[in-house]
Amino acid sequence: MYFEVENLKDKFICGEDVYYMKVKCGVDIIEISRIKDSIENLGDKFLKKVYTKDEIDYCESKGKSKFEHYAARFAVKEAAFKAVSEEVEDKFKISWKDVETINDENGRPKTEILFVNDQKIENVDVSISHCKDYAIANVTVLFK
Repeated sequence: MYFEVENLKDKFICGEDVYYMKVKCGVDIIEISRIKDSIENLGDKFLKKVYTKDEIDYCESKGKSKFEHYAARFAVKEAAFKAVSEEVEDKFKISWKDVETINDENGRPKTEILFVNDQKIENVDVSISHCKDYAIANVTVLFK
């Protein structure tokens, strides 16, 4: 599908159809040691409050590098909230588990944002990276 940007006011033209969309981006970086300390000090209490079962299963499957993966998924949760914060009516009703990142069949991360009405979101794109000390995530949300 080819999109031609007519102007910078979120107006996209595809053939004869005109779409008005809003794009929002969030980014977060976290020290892996903070997540590692939380997991080691609080254990399951922390894990079950922040991560879904599928996220825990995925991170635990990574062996020695599990803390990097936990931190990366934590960064996704923060970045997703930043990207959609304008659409949130009551931020106190949001749970950490309302943002879930799993990997698709090709190993690419896929994020679902459960606290925003599905009717409002067209697409969520996520990019995650980590090194020895830090994990970073970028979440881009295309609204309808």
